[in-house]
Amino acid sequence: MSWNSTTEASVSRLGKGSGADKRALFLKQFSGEVLTAFEEKNIAMPLHRVRTINSGKSAQFPSIGTTTAAYHSAGETIFGGSVPASEITVTVDDLLVSSAFVPKIDDAMNHYDVRSIYSAEMGNALANAADRNIFSTIYSAATGTGNGDQEAQWTNGDFANLSAGATGAKGKIDIKTVAAEGTSGAVAQDVVNGIIKALETFDKHDVTGEKYCVLNPETYYLLLGADSTAINRDFGGNGSVATGQVPTVGGVKIFMSNHLPIDAQSTDTPSGANEANRATAYAGRDADLKGLMFTKDAAATVKLLDLGVESEYQIERQGTLMVAKYAMGHNVLRNKSAIALVA
Repeated sequence: MSWNSTTEASVSRLGKGSGADKRALFLKQFSGEVLTAFEEKNIAMPLHRVRTINSGKSAQFPSIGTTTAAYHSAGETIFGGSVPASEITVTVDDLLVSSAFVPKIDDAMNHYDVRSIYSAEMGNALANAADRNIFSTIYSAATGTGNGDQEAQWTNGDFANLSAGATGAKGKIDIKTVAAEGTSGAVAQDVVNGIIKALETFDKHDVTGEKYCVLNPETYYLLLGADSTAINRDFGGNGSVATGQVPTVGGVKIFMSNHLPIDAQSTDTPSGANEANRATAYAGRDADLKGLMFTKDAAATVKLLDLGVESEYQIERQGTLMVAKYAMGHNVLRNKSAIALVA
């Protein structure tokens, strides 16, 4: 050991890997922690259609309708039926970033708990923004405010009567008006009945694919109540009060999110024209919304830049700027693949 040496070799740099970059390991750890936090926090990304592009500003998703069958008479010429088709364009939004500036870099590098907190919060912020935008898009698919496929949307008669002032609204089922079988006034049962009614509506209109249900926290925890058949094993329930989970209702996977479009969006947007337009696209909300029922075909996302991170030490500021970012956009794909549960 040489106490008087001032060479680089005698200094232990915690962030130095096998190369020359003295912060290489810190950036890798930071990147991994942001990605882990995003994947743990985000709900909506795996529940809808996603496409990654290498360049450009948009991507097209095909929207294919249905055709019919008919009996053939001997000798009759078969000309072929028509299959309606269109496409949905999904445009990439501007870059969405979450950042943190860390002064006194040496102290920050040596205290991993501090860096972990920053990276987790940045990953959470991006995950929350993605959920807000995607669930807002799915709500637009349910209510017909997006530019979905060419298929006819739900007719008013397919849904239970809604509350005063909203009677006949498309794409919404008021869970309070769905008749409960054998029960009266059970709030938790209203939620179960609403989910079953949505499944019935999907099946009546030949909406295929796995169904998902995302509820706000208040509605989700109603299903953990003592009177809920969702957890009562005597009624075939498979939830658990001990674990706080309601895995399925009617074969539908149940998720909970605090980012359904109930209140106004809170993602900051600059004053540029493109950002303002995209903010409007995700601005749909409903104060009565309790949950969303949908399949993967309800909405589509196009990714231009997947989740990435950057870190740079800034001499003029005597600290490190850490940035987590992605660039993607969302749009309605099929209106008939989403239903809003309200009360």
